[in-house]
Amino acid sequence: MPIILTEAPSSGVLLLRFNNPEKLNTLNQEMRDELMRLLDAAAADDDVRAVVMTGDEKAFIAGADLKAFAAADVAEIRSWNHEKFWHDLGVFPKPLIAAVNGYALGGGCEVMLCSDIIIMGEGVKIGLPEITLGFMPGGGASQRLPRAVGKYRAMQMILTGARIGAADALEMELASEVVADDAVLSRALEVAETVAAMPPLATKKVKQAVLMSQEEPFSDAMKQERELFYELMATEDRAEGIQAFFDKRKPVFKGK
Repeated sequence: MPIILTEAPSSGVLLLRFNNPEKLNTLNQEMRDELMRLLDAAAADDDVRAVVMTGDEKAFIAGADLKAFAAADVAEIRSWNHEKFWHDLGVFPKPLIAAVNGYALGGGCEVMLCSDIIIMGEGVKIGLPEITLGFMPGGGASQRLPRAVGKYRAMQMILTGARIGAADALEMELASEVVADDAVLSRALEVAETVAAMPPLATKKVKQAVLMSQEEPFSDAMKQERELFYELMATEDRAEGIQAFFDKRKPVFKGK
């Protein structure tokens, strides 16, 4: 059985379902490799306009493969090339939506942090417990979490290894929405369908601009945003969108 199941639930939407329930969807090397293979294919496929990642009712991803870490020395761990995985996941060019139930711990929390929209169930358990095991997050949480929730909330989560629930996650802006556990996937797919209906060139540029806001000085990011705006103003989709507005009809975006 594949470690990640794929579905196409609606036009333009790709669903990736983590499928290692016996181990609560542990983020092992096989899952990392398969996730990037699928995302690389999705990035190159014009028919895919939004991607949803999910697990099952017990776990989104419950953490890293601790047995693999325990059996390896530092040289071997370096050879796994985790840097490329986390970099490529963080810069995936299309909208990435996380539908999160159950546990999202350690590497699972970090996969969630690489997404653009997070739909959480009321029963989630979010955390970065690495410090309780003698190490620290290595997939970007020390950088992405402060940018999402601020230094002090991030420090508390990372330094204590404490888990938080959905209400706290929403209050600290670590979730886009919180819904009933049995409504997480349906709501995430609904959001994905809405995003997939938007002009694909525009969704890519929007993501590019927002990610720049996390890394570049404000004035530089503003200049680059304006250039992205001008690029979109030269597209056929922009002309179609405005004409459809005047015609009082639904636009047909072609990614041109």
